[in-house]
Amino acid sequence: MEIEGAGAVVFGGASGLGEATARRLAAEGAHVVIADLTEDRAEALASEIGGVGVRCDVLDEASVLAAIAAAKEAPRGLRISVVCAGLGTPAKLLGRDGPTPFSKFESVIGVNLLGTINALRLAAGELSGNEPDEAGERGVCVQTASIAAYDGQIGQVAYAASKGGVVGLTLPIARELAAHAIRVVTIAPGLFETPMLAGLPQKAQDALGASVPYPARLGKPDEYADLVEHIVTNRMLNGEVIRLDGALRMAPR
Repeated sequence: MEIEGAGAVVFGGASGLGEATARRLAAEGAHVVIADLTEDRAEALASEIGGVGVRCDVLDEASVLAAIAAAKEAPRGLRISVVCAGLGTPAKLLGRDGPTPFSKFESVIGVNLLGTINALRLAAGELSGNEPDEAGERGVCVQTASIAAYDGQIGQVAYAASKGGVVGLTLPIARELAAHAIRVVTIAPGLFETPMLAGLPQKAQDALGASVPYPARLGKPDEYADLVEHIVTNRMLNGEVIRLDGALRMAPR
């Protein structure tokens, strides 16, 4: 899929991996809609990159559709959907006072898994109506999982389950949307410099980076954006989950 002139919507695009992706797609000539709960940050970034910032809750159909409608205004219509929205709130199954309140699992799984499905289904509905490009392609959908889907740590009950769900939906949705000439690929990042880790002391961040086999550091959001760009432009990538983790396999804690 050619990026120049394409409409792109980045859910969770106001910070971290989503911000880097929005910046990259805009630099390559896409008309980018930054859809994020933090509307002021979305609008500020949009003003920098010449895009559009909108408030969006991935669990709310109306706000997802509004973001998609804004991306349709691009010369070639909406062609690229990237879902980076997510929560990483830690919670064990059992806390000090007994079973952890169910609501803590509901919120993480709701945003990370159901939010991804919601954004995917609505974006796919729009992409399926596109005229195929010169290579016969209508669009590309990129999702964000995590290596926690494979080696989740203690305290990542809901997070690992939700990201495992995103991994699991990738192939069946890619098979379904193949009939519409829409590709579906998921990225499973390891430890990256994102707001989720930014609150940790620098010493802790350095220790986490040192646990990565090679390169022994935290991943950079631009490296995630590199992969998104490659997925969009490489027409043979479809139905795959790609680990982006420097060969890291996380320990139990």
